[in-house]
Amino acid sequence: MTVEFTPWPKTKRLFRDITVTEKLDGTNAAVHIYENADAPGTYGIAAQSRNRIITPDLDNYGFARWVHENASALAELLGPGLHFGEWWGRGIQRGYGLDERRFSLFNTDYHRHTYAVIGGVEIQRVPVLYQGTFNEARIRSTLGRLAQYGSVAAPGFMNPEGVCVWHSQTRQVLKVTLDSNDAGKWELPPTN
Repeated sequence: MTVEFTPWPKTKRLFRDITVTEKLDGTNAAVHIYENADAPGTYGIAAQSRNRIITPDLDNYGFARWVHENASALAELLGPGLHFGEWWGRGIQRGYGLDERRFSLFNTDYHRHTYAVIGGVEIQRVPVLYQGTFNEARIRSTLGRLAQYGSVAAPGFMNPEGVCVWHSQTRQVLKVTLDSNDAGKWELPPTN
């Protein structure tokens, strides 16, 4: 038997920059803006949910229909690429007491200055609550402020979900929620 060498991966450093954002309770969505191979200089657009490409006929809370109806404006605002975010507001999960829906983008650096209202939908990055070196106490105090003062994304809404922590060294997003002691849905006790 021949054994192949498998190196240990480089160990990442914990005390690197993090970005803590409000975790919004809606539905994961993304806008793909891509150059048309058959017509260079022109762009196509598509929508997706967490698990699949969606269309106006096979939609997720109206996100694909909104993307399709506002394709030109979205392409101009966002530019080429894959733009992940949360589609949230009226009728989706917590609803946040809103009469409308919003699209909040996850890449807080790239979308630092992104803000528009397109097709009646406000588009901007998710709220940044802390940026700096990894610090558990800062993460916990950020959660405490959310619990005490409510949502930053929807002021006055007193049941925010929690936070997402982007760790620059690992290039991973981790979440901490305020309810159910941060248990996954499969870990919660059954309800009667």
